[in-house]
Amino acid sequence: MIYSDLLAGLQRTDAGWSIALGDDWLQGRTAFGGLQSSMCVRALRDLVPPDLPLRTLQTTFIAPVPAGTVHLRAQVLRTGGSTVHAEARIVDGDQTLCLVVAVFGRNRSSAVSVAATPVDPGEAADPKREFPYIEGVTPAFTRHFVMRWTRGGFPFQGSAEPYTRIHVRHREPQPMDETHLIALADTVPSPGLSILRKPVMASSMTWTLELFDQRTDFAAEAFWRMDTEVTAGADGYLGQSAQMWTPDGRLAALSRQSVVVFG
Repeated sequence: MIYSDLLAGLQRTDAGWSIALGDDWLQGRTAFGGLQSSMCVRALRDLVPPDLPLRTLQTTFIAPVPAGTVHLRAQVLRTGGSTVHAEARIVDGDQTLCLVVAVFGRNRSSAVSVAATPVDPGEAADPKREFPYIEGVTPAFTRHFVMRWTRGGFPFQGSAEPYTRIHVRHREPQPMDETHLIALADTVPSPGLSILRKPVMASSMTWTLELFDQRTDFAAEAFWRMDTEVTAGADGYLGQSAQMWTPDGRLAALSRQSVVVFG
């Protein structure tokens, strides 16, 4: 099922929200992390005015979210003059599997304006360096995305640097909104895995995403660029930062993740 159709299946229930999750959206034994965050944001959109842009998203991945019927709860924490703080959880009974805190905010008048230097939008995404989907080998959810490397190595290839530059897009053409950007921002594998020479398990523990340019009216085949770097790592834990760039080279989002590596 394509991403848009999957999220369109989110339904309001007496206890909150529910959605049917197929095996094709798993990342190991849990739902793809970007999808978990997006499901929570989609539920929050039932509570937050649609004209308030999403500014910041903080996600904690607590326990696996298996395929099947996924249950969510959400609430507004505070409504201020310009911003709304809200919380959503993926739950299994009384257990929280994923926790999201989101901040939505109207534009403010400010004398502070710091623009990131645009990147080259003409950099080619070479199809010869496309990450292959291999049934039973690569994560199931990756079948829904196209990822092409222009710097750094594929996972478990013994790369010399903890940095990757990857051009990514949804494989199936579809109308895009903020939840599609969230998914793209979490699609690429950690550069820490590129340093390794043999497969090991890895998992994100926390993820913060700050959105700056939320335009989505680009061609369906347009690529978004992810520049990701492990800034520190020790004792099985990695800290990594990423910048997400629009197809025309503008900064779309900043990302920060804590990743645990089992090997």
